[in-house]
Amino acid sequence: QVQMVESGGGLVQAGGSLRLSCAASGRTFSTYTMGWFRQAPGKEREFVAAISRSGGSIFYEDSVKGRFTISRDDAKNTVYLQMTSLKPEDTAVYYCAAKTSTSVRVATVPSYNYWGRGTQVTVAS
Repeated sequence: QVQMVESGGGLVQAGGSLRLSCAASGRTFSTYTMGWFRQAPGKEREFVAAISRSGGSIFYEDSVKGRFTISRDDAKNTVYLQMTSLKPEDTAVYYCAAKTSTSVRVATVPSYNYWGRGTQVTVAS
């Protein structure tokens, strides 16, 4: 089992940047595929990005391609989401998630086994 805590959220102007971090507990962090999801008020939780156990495979939701970058540091048990060129529509609670299966392209909420509690990102226009 893995427990995760997100940080780095906040209020930013449109066009700005934020870097989210997700610190995970446990010695098996490197064995998990890691993902970021987000949920805006009144909307379903949606996939943002995922990174494979090795870091060699990465998958992004179309609307964040070229703006967001996911990365991981297994020595620090941490996964990151660098967000640039932020838009008001990026406003949401951002969640870190982990799964034991290996496919980064299976981007559904049920496919992930473990979740953090989320961090709020608000982009002002």
